[in-house]
Amino acid sequence: MNPALKVTLLEKTNKLLSKVKVSGGGRCNTTHACFEIPGLVKKYPRGQNFLKKTFHWFYTQDTIQWFAERGVALKTEADGRMFPVTDQSQSIIDCLLREADRYGVEIRMHTEVTMVDPLEKGFLLNTNREQFGADFVCVATGGYPKSAMFQWLRALGHSIEEPVPSLFTFNMPGNPITALMGVSVDRALVKITGTRLAEEGPLLITHWGMSGPAILRLSAWGARELAERNYRFTLLVNWMPEYHEQSLREAWAFIRNEHAAQRIGNKNPFGLPGRLWLFLLTASGIQPDLRWSDLPAKEQNQLMKHLTAHVFEVQGKTTFKEEFVTCGGVRLAEIDANTMQSRLRPGLFFAGEVMDVDGITGGFNFQHAWTSGWIAATAIAK
Repeated sequence: MNPALKVTLLEKTNKLLSKVKVSGGGRCNTTHACFEIPGLVKKYPRGQNFLKKTFHWFYTQDTIQWFAERGVALKTEADGRMFPVTDQSQSIIDCLLREADRYGVEIRMHTEVTMVDPLEKGFLLNTNREQFGADFVCVATGGYPKSAMFQWLRALGHSIEEPVPSLFTFNMPGNPITALMGVSVDRALVKITGTRLAEEGPLLITHWGMSGPAILRLSAWGARELAERNYRFTLLVNWMPEYHEQSLREAWAFIRNEHAAQRIGNKNPFGLPGRLWLFLLTASGIQPDLRWSDLPAKEQNQLMKHLTAHVFEVQGKTTFKEEFVTCGGVRLAEIDANTMQSRLRPGLFFAGEVMDVDGITGGFNFQHAWTSGWIAATAIAK
């Protein structure tokens, strides 16, 4: 802490912390219960080597403690995501605003920074309202969806890794699977053909295609490659990752004999949702009232393929709810990971997604924001 510093926060909109507000369905997925740094950095498609350094200064345990000391306890859900015990993002917002108020931070709304001019000592900030002089500047704008929006940072000499969307859902216009909107499976394996991209986890069928953690993670890891393909690619879905086609073939005779006298539409031995099972039967040309023992070889082979390698053509993407995340931003080689200070402009600092760091869904992007913000503030205070 440095009481001699006067801190002014410039916000271009009329809302503070709007991304915190919508995160986690309005509950704020504050961080993730991952307490080993080597494991934690693997949740970030970009910036892993940078984060190995930053997390040594401030990481998950420090975030939990920081909020707890200010009266906000966090809880862990079964999938590792951590939320305030109130289940309200407002708890996080109120805590941050109380802290700002406690230290006399001046907040100026509707104030957009249009240019930052370096001076012999400090900076001159041009805004849509007036000019500000500052000894130090910390850029915490979040990611920008378009490259041109980074121009004011390029003017300071910084290089920008081209921004493309991350964390998006897959559109399958006209595909009959969309009739199953709302159906989810707890575990599916999804792969993009012609790449090494693959993820496993919950999958949700929507009225426009597919979503859920497995799809969102796949979109994050494939952000650049999928952008280059203009979001047109082939997706393979294994609805039962415990099998691949060959191992299912080997188990099939036993499964078929065990249920021989039963109607295939009534007996789904794989624990799949009923609507999905009937959809897969129809797609394989199988009548639901057919008995297992009467299943013809051709349709049986088709069903095995659909169960373990169902082919879907993806044509486009949709931003996941309001949680827009970008891959890209200020090049990390130009930032000191131990202070968040620009290596090109002393006194200029960065925090959060404006840098070329992004995580998969689950609280990881917020953890990077808390970490980089804490490091930058500590370095400026010194």
